[in-house]
Amino acid sequence: MISLLLLQQIAQLFLCIFLGWLLVRARLLKPEDSRVLSVVVLYLVIPCVIVGAFQIDCTPDMFHGLLLSLGIAAAIHAVLFLLTALCRRPLRLGPVEQASVIYSNAGNLIVPIVSAILGKEWIIFTSMFVIVQLPLLWSHGRMLLSGERSVSWRKIFLNVNILSIFAGGVLFFLHLPLPALLVGAMDSIGATLGPLSMIVAGMLMGGVDFRAVLSRRSIWKVAFLRLVGFPLVILCLLRLSGLSSLVPKGETILLVSFLASITPSASAVTQMAQVYGREGEYAGSINVITTLLCIITMPLLLALYQL
Repeated sequence: MISLLLLQQIAQLFLCIFLGWLLVRARLLKPEDSRVLSVVVLYLVIPCVIVGAFQIDCTPDMFHGLLLSLGIAAAIHAVLFLLTALCRRPLRLGPVEQASVIYSNAGNLIVPIVSAILGKEWIIFTSMFVIVQLPLLWSHGRMLLSGERSVSWRKIFLNVNILSIFAGGVLFFLHLPLPALLVGAMDSIGATLGPLSMIVAGMLMGGVDFRAVLSRRSIWKVAFLRLVGFPLVILCLLRLSGLSSLVPKGETILLVSFLASITPSASAVTQMAQVYGREGEYAGSINVITTLLCIITMPLLLALYQL
């Protein structure tokens, strides 16, 4: 049942991608015009979603559930690092390919999906995955793509997602509810996350030469690892771990973490590759292909997880 709901939700989001692509192909907008919407999503919509997710009661069960979610997110990333290290030489994975298979688009895509199929109260658990991924992305990911060996702690701690999680966490642990009027406005803004993010993705796809993308054979290798190979390993480990019995509703907490790990490659990898001159077009192509293919792979993986 959940896998069917996931398929329906992803199909709705992909309709938004098509509409964004259509705006560009009809020459009403240009791919670079998506930057305006990206700024709105990054600095307004996502903070509203994250802070709003923490507007729940801080009970012992919830606290233990968050700790479990944080631990699972760390374990998943450790597995991804290990698998990538094992595959790097045999499969000749370059820096862009390594970053693309490790880091998933767990923010923009997974939040509206979790909200739709599980309920708003489960969004908070997606934040635990983001807490683990963002510091790794801006340290290891940045060094991988830039060739530098220094860590930009300022970019990590001043990242708008990290600041939003910190603000929401303070309100959560201090039992400080926001006014109902403000929460209502934040919920309304947060509801636009999925459609806006997908419209942005569609607009960017409007400027992509798909013939050139599809002709690059190595892209299918990366897509398989990101969407099928690595997720299957994670699925087996989660099912065999027995961690779901540690806390109430542990099975759903594991499901949220699993969903976050099987999304397409992170769009931030494309942005970093462009900034540091490291095959930015190839990184963008990987993001496009994995985003298009996930409408098939995510429901199938979820169905396998629920067997």
